[in-house]
This record gives sequence, structure tokens and C-alpha cells, in this order.
Amino acid sequence: MKKYSRRKLAILIGQIIVLFIFSYVGDLISSLLKLPIPGSIVGLLLLFLCLHTKVVPEKYIKDGAGFILVMLPLFFIPATVGIIQYPDFLSGKGAILIGIVMISTFMTMIISGYSSQRVEIKMKEREASRLE
Repeated sequence: MKKYSRRKLAILIGQIIVLFIFSYVGDLISSLLKLPIPGSIVGLLLLFLCLHTKVVPEKYIKDGAGFILVMLPLFFIPATVGIIQYPDFLSGKGAILIGIVMISTFMTMIISGYSSQRVEIKMKEREASRLE
């Protein structure tokens, strides 16, 4: 893991707090308006709108979001360990379910990688055209 100076660590924590504030506000809106959409999704939409309209510049959350994405696989470990407690689930139809989950996971990884490459190519083309 990267070493962070105290200043960078404080900035990183601040950015993560900003992301949690968006999530909290989304939860608040969802519960107050009794929306059928989870609050985390409402918060994500609010964050998207604020980034799109440049109310919140990308640099205010970029490092914090990147850090959370790096730590994301750790959040799935407890769920995976929890499934092991139910061996009946893993037999019979559970094997089919595991196959479906594996296939969909690999497809998601492939499509995400392909999409990321396409976006990166387009960004490089835009930068190249600006420099000309």
C-alpha cells in the first residue's frame, strides 16, 4: 500500500468524508420522500449531478474515490465467508448459482476493462487534438 504524508492523508480522509456526506444526504432524501430507490443510489445520482454541473470539482473526491475502489474487494470477504456457513445452499442449485455468479463476474470484468480502455483512448485523442 502507498505511504501517505500527513497532509495527503488528511486530504484523503476529507475526500472520503465528502463521499459519505453524499451517501448520507441520499439516504436522508430517500427516507424523507419515501422513495422506492435506495438512499445510496440517490446519493450517487446527487454526486453525479454535482460532478456533471461542476458544483463539486473532480479533484475534491478523486483520490478518496480511488482509495475506496482499491479497498472495495475487502468489503466482499465477509459475505463470501458467510455463505460457507450454509453448505446446503452450495449443493444442488447452489452450484448453478455459483456458475452464474462466476460468469457474470468475468463478463463484468471484461466489459469494464474494455470500456475503460475506450474511455482512455478517447481522452488521449481529445488531449492530442487540444495540443494541435
